[in-house]
Amino acid sequence: MRPLLPALVLASLLMAACTSGEEAQEPSATASAAPTASASAPSPTASATPTPSASASPSPSESVDGTRIAKTVTGLHVSGVQDGAWPDANVPFGSLRLWDSGTAWSQVETVKGTYNWALLDQSVANAEQHKVKDILLVLGSTPTWNAKRVQPGDYPVPGAASPPKSMAAWDSFVTAVAKRYKGRIKRYQVWNEASLSMFWDGTPEKMAELTKRAYDAIKAVDPKATVVAASTTVRLPGAFDRFFPRYLAALGELDWPIDVFAAHMYPASKGTTDDRAAFITQVTDALAAAGAPDRPVWDTELNYGLAGPGPKNPLQTISGAEARDWVVQTALDSLALGISRTYWYIWTPQPYALLGMQLTNNSGAVKGLRVVDQWLVGGTTPGCSDDGSVTTCPVDKNGVPSIIAWANGQTGTLAAPDGYTEMCTTANTCSAIEGPLELSGTPVRLLP
Repeated sequence: MRPLLPALVLASLLMAACTSGEEAQEPSATASAAPTASASAPSPTASATPTPSASASPSPSESVDGTRIAKTVTGLHVSGVQDGAWPDANVPFGSLRLWDSGTAWSQVETVKGTYNWALLDQSVANAEQHKVKDILLVLGSTPTWNAKRVQPGDYPVPGAASPPKSMAAWDSFVTAVAKRYKGRIKRYQVWNEASLSMFWDGTPEKMAELTKRAYDAIKAVDPKATVVAASTTVRLPGAFDRFFPRYLAALGELDWPIDVFAAHMYPASKGTTDDRAAFITQVTDALAAAGAPDRPVWDTELNYGLAGPGPKNPLQTISGAEARDWVVQTALDSLALGISRTYWYIWTPQPYALLGMQLTNNSGAVKGLRVVDQWLVGGTTPGCSDDGSVTTCPVDKNGVPSIIAWANGQTGTLAAPDGYTEMCTTANTCSAIEGPLELSGTPVRLLP
C-alpha cells in the first residue's frame, strides 16, 4: 500500500514537476565489470510499510511545467554515451545522467591542473545530437593525486572516495566545468552515493562543505544551473542512518546550498515496487525531521533485482510483462509520493548480466517506459487520491481525460465514473467497462 502525499504537498510538487561490516557486504555492479565502467552500488534494507510524509512540499522544478508532466520525469543512464552509443528512438526519456561515462572529476583531472574534456565533450555532443538537452553531470570523485587516503576498492579509481587534500582544486574543477558547459549542462550532482565508503569515506559534514563550495562556484558562473545534493542509498539502513541525517543537518547549518535533494532507492534483490515506495517515505521523513526546505526530490539511480548482500539475496531477473508493469508502477509511485524525476540505470545495447531489469531497446522495462510516455508525459494532473483500497490518478492529455487506477493491496473494487467506457492494460489491450472494476496492483487506464 502506498499512502499518498497530502493534497497540498502533491499540488505543489506538480507545480514543479565510514565502512562497517554491514557496508562491506554492499552489492555493487560498479565494483564488478560494468557495461562501460560500472553500476553504482545499491544497498539493502528491510522493507517497511510506507506512511504519509510530513515533509514540506517541493518547490517548482523543470520536471513539469505548471501541472504538465514533462518528459524529464524519466531519466536514463546510457552505457557508452561517451563513445557515441545511444538508445533507439523508441526508448523515451527526457534527461541523461552522466555517471559511469568517464566524466567524473577523478577521470577528467588525472594530472593536477590538466583537464581532459574529451569524454565529457563527446557525451554532451551525443546527447545534443539526439535532442536530449537536459543533462545531469555527477561531479565527484576525487583524483588519486588529490586523495588523503588511497584505497584500491574506491570507485572509479583508487582514492576516489577520499576527501580531497586540496579543496581549492575542487573549486577550480567545478568552476572550469561550469564555465565550459554553461548553457549545455543544466544540472550538476555533487557526488554519487556518498553514504557508501567505496564512493565516499569522509564525513557527512565534509560532504556538506564540498556541496556548499560546488553550489557557490556553479552559481557564480551559471545562476540558472540546478545543483543536486550528493545522493544517499537507502536499502542499507546502517549506511543511510550514518550519513543522511548528518548530511542534512550540516547542509542546514550552511543554509541549504542545494536546489534538489537526491536518493538512490534500489530495493534489496527480492524487493518490489512496494519496497521502493517505502524508501520514498523513509527519505521524505528524514527531510521533514531535518527541517529541510521545500525543494524537489529526485531518485537519481534505480533498478530492481540487483544481488546482495550475501547468498540469501541472489540476482533476481525481472523481465517481460512484469518489468513493463514495474516500470509503470514506479513512475506512478514517483508521481503520487513526491519524486520529481526517476533516473533508470542503465540502457545497454545488449543484456548486461549484473542488472535485474534490462533496459535494452525492446526489453520489457523499455516497453514500460513507452507506456509511461503514452499515459503520463505531456498530460496534466491535479494529483492522485487514495480511498483506502484503490489509488486513482486523473490525467488529461491532449484534451482526452483518463484515470489511472490500481489496487493498494492484492485486489480492490472501483466504480468507473460516468462517461468512462473503456479500460486499458499496460499491454494496451482495451475492453469495455461493464459494472464495477475488479483491480489488481497493476495499474490500468480508464478512457471515455
